[in-house]
Amino acid sequence: MKAKLERLEQFLVEVILDRRQGKRAAAIRWWLSGLAKVYEGLVSLRLFLYRNRILRERTLGCLVVSIGNLTVGGTGKTPVVEKFARALQDGGRRAAILSRGYKSVKQPFLKRLKGRLQGKNEIDPPRVVSDGKDLLLDSRTAGDEPYMLAANLKDIVVVVDKDRVKSGKHAISEFNVDTLILDDGLQYLRLRHRLDIVLVDRWQPFGTERLLPRGTLREPPRNLRRASYVFITKCNGEPNDELIQRIRVYNRTAEIIECEHRPLYLAEIETRANRPLSDLKDMKIGAISAIAVPESFEEGLERLGASIVARCRFMDHHRFTEPEIVDFIQECLDAGAEMIVTTEKDSVRFPKLIQRALPVYYMRVEIGILSNSESFEDCIRRICQPRPIVPARRFF
Repeated sequence: MKAKLERLEQFLVEVILDRRQGKRAAAIRWWLSGLAKVYEGLVSLRLFLYRNRILRERTLGCLVVSIGNLTVGGTGKTPVVEKFARALQDGGRRAAILSRGYKSVKQPFLKRLKGRLQGKNEIDPPRVVSDGKDLLLDSRTAGDEPYMLAANLKDIVVVVDKDRVKSGKHAISEFNVDTLILDDGLQYLRLRHRLDIVLVDRWQPFGTERLLPRGTLREPPRNLRRASYVFITKCNGEPNDELIQRIRVYNRTAEIIECEHRPLYLAEIETRANRPLSDLKDMKIGAISAIAVPESFEEGLERLGASIVARCRFMDHHRFTEPEIVDFIQECLDAGAEMIVTTEKDSVRFPKLIQRALPVYYMRVEIGILSNSESFEDCIRRICQPRPIVPARRFF
């Protein structure tokens, strides 16, 4: 059943991205276009209700920074969240990351009930991935991105719950934090944001330019006006003048920061032993990933000099099975590959194999600021050394 659902999801993605042709695909796109108009109306209505305080935002008595995007996946958000969390912690803030834990699995009901009987306040409390000291959950229960953030940020609290108001309260009361970072928080309006950091992918800035479910936009591009800062991600040093001009059509005042996803090293998937990127030069490799934009990952490997002789792509957040990995290893061996490389996010979903005929590594990356770094530093200073806050009107 799971495989059938994933194949259906893959088919629909190909229809949405116009990769499928024929009468059936055209009919589905026509139907999805009608739904997209309904969706746009609902998005506009929701923003209207919050703007006019018919629906009320909640405040929790601490600073809230949202990091999100207008599109579905693919902007490289997790490394940006990590960079902000590190900078805020270094600036003296006690920060917690709040994530919805996309495609995570809840703990069994009996385990949650046991916690309730032991005196916990809620039968379904937020899931604490990290308490700022220890990693407490696995990637299946936490979700890919929260687990990866918790593993890389040893002294940052990471909490998962769809209700970010509830998880925010939990983080404040249990861990005494003073700053909440909303991972993928642009569309989460129930909790008032002090700052909205919006990411725009250099290569697909507004996705397919169509709203869900016909396209990949969560909101119309005009809603970029809510951004306090705009990060153009996945830059390669080439000018982004046209994209910046378009951003300015929607938002005249936000600071625009250009950044790149900078590869650091290769890490062995189980031992985490490091290997320099220079080892990829002229090496035959197999590339496997389950991310929204696998092309950017594979192109990055090729820029480092690797020769991809076998590649395997799955749907975003796919949890690999042992037979899938064994089959791909054999494909790589047949093609003469010397190693397999995956992404860091995918590495947390790899099954443990008793024997591997090829070494498997993931590529560790970080965000590097290419332009306007002073605006990023000023943003961190504003948060860590705040001046008296004057209430400001929010514009949607």
